[in-house]
Amino acid sequence: MNEALWLPDDELSADERAFARELRAFSDDKLAPHARAIDEQRTFRREMVADLAAAGVLGGPLPTGVGGGGWTPLQLAIAHEELGAVCGNARGFCAVQTGLVTQTLYRHGNDAQRRRWLGPLMRGEAIGCFALTEPDAGSDVASLATRAERQADGSYRVFGGKHWITNGGIADVMLLFANVDPSLGHKGITAFVVTTDRDGIERHAMPGVDLGHRGSDHAAITFDGMPVAADEVLGPIGRGFSIAMSGLAAGRLSVAAGAVGVHRRALAESVAFTTGRAQFGQPLAQFQMVQERLADVFTALHCSRALVYRCARRRQQGNETHADVAMAKLHATEAAAAAAEHAVMLHGARGYTSAFPVERLWRDIQALRIYEGTSMIQKTILARMLTERAK
Repeated sequence: MNEALWLPDDELSADERAFARELRAFSDDKLAPHARAIDEQRTFRREMVADLAAAGVLGGPLPTGVGGGGWTPLQLAIAHEELGAVCGNARGFCAVQTGLVTQTLYRHGNDAQRRRWLGPLMRGEAIGCFALTEPDAGSDVASLATRAERQADGSYRVFGGKHWITNGGIADVMLLFANVDPSLGHKGITAFVVTTDRDGIERHAMPGVDLGHRGSDHAAITFDGMPVAADEVLGPIGRGFSIAMSGLAAGRLSVAAGAVGVHRRALAESVAFTTGRAQFGQPLAQFQMVQERLADVFTALHCSRALVYRCARRRQQGNETHADVAMAKLHATEAAAAAAEHAVMLHGARGYTSAFPVERLWRDIQALRIYEGTSMIQKTILARMLTERAK
């Protein structure tokens, strides 16, 4: 990837640059050779999990005391940019496995839950999913209808359904969100950590063909009296809503960083193609309208990366706000979508085929505008903060 697309030398330390180059080399070596095939074949590649674990990616964000890599939030953002630039399926898997599942378990699980699951998840021996989204409860998490009915012995029976659960069809362990008392609204939502090899659960691939991330596993899950033990409650009863929100906030930075990777790749592919393709006796890159698009995409890339880095550093310092991550995700995903759109058009007919990666980038980036809160939701968050302050 073009080294000129880095920010100025003083933006990253020498160690951070070395870390980024290490992740870039891993992505180019282990992920890039399979990215097109798994997209075209619409197949989840299990070997990818072992590769990510061996490279320390699955345990990267966890503290060294539990066997993790002790990455800073900035290192996590750098890693997800590198993964996103090569394979959106790998980045999406890591966002769920390490962001939504493993880090949530670390923060909110008890000692027994941590001992049972953190090691296998970081080593790639177990796959996790975050069972939150429902057909009628997407952005409005408080309205989820899956219920957990308490039994006389303190256990639960779960009824309801989830959909668009990444890793849902292949997961060994599930962080499940259900309401133990619907009359309490979101205050009844409770989190559970459960294995998937039990009665009362059915998993199916989502119907149709996904627009993007076709090498990922997306499942619909139904529960018909699925038994859940009392010791499988994650965190306090009735605190599932706040646990889910904290997980989604962490995931938004991963999505934003992944979008920067897509953006960077779209720009690099556009520069390579327009400088190598000649029309009317000169390279496409010599035409003024092409130059204008390249310049705009390049500038927007630096703006997105600056917002992502700013959010990561504020998270490390402990003074991050909801606005920080909302702005980062909003700008990074929308700018990357525009960059991918320009890349397809600059490639002309070649941008319309999977033989060139820009077609896949255009499809994959659409999901990042939706995951962990749509662009409209991010705008709502920001606008409400502004108007509440005005009051």
